[in-house]
Amino acid sequence: MDGSLGLYPGTFDPFTYGHHDVLKRALRIFEHVEVTVGVNVEKDTLFTTEERTRLIRKCTADLEGVSVAVHEGLIVDRARNIGAGALVRGLRQVSDFDSEFRMAFANRKLAPELETVFFMTSEEYALISSSMVRDAHRWDGDVSKFVPPPVVEALRRKKQSTV
Repeated sequence: MDGSLGLYPGTFDPFTYGHHDVLKRALRIFEHVEVTVGVNVEKDTLFTTEERTRLIRKCTADLEGVSVAVHEGLIVDRARNIGAGALVRGLRQVSDFDSEFRMAFANRKLAPELETVFFMTSEEYALISSSMVRDAHRWDGDVSKFVPPPVVEALRRKKQSTV
């Protein structure tokens, strides 16, 4: 496993400024970070896997050392397959810690050689979550302070296609 490669897994539905912030922080530590879009057939997402992948690529085009991939299955298997040395996880609030703590221990049991590295998001993004963005969007709220312009545009198009 390579310590210069981090894997940032998530659903990213949609990709927010908080995700972007965590990714920029991770790039200070890792030479390369793969943003891994998880496929979870049990999760009802607003955007398809392909749409989320395309949006993340657009939102991270300004960052060097980033790639975007899709993975279905155990994230530790993806990490092993690409030689990642660590999983990148973002923390916004104390409430995130409980679930992240349990997930990190489960991943350590599955892949003891893989580290989990937590990054605190900037204060300005601490209250942003993908579910909050989806809720605000559902009720025609202005989400432009929470998500990058490509996501704002995709949300607008999504809204128009359902009307």
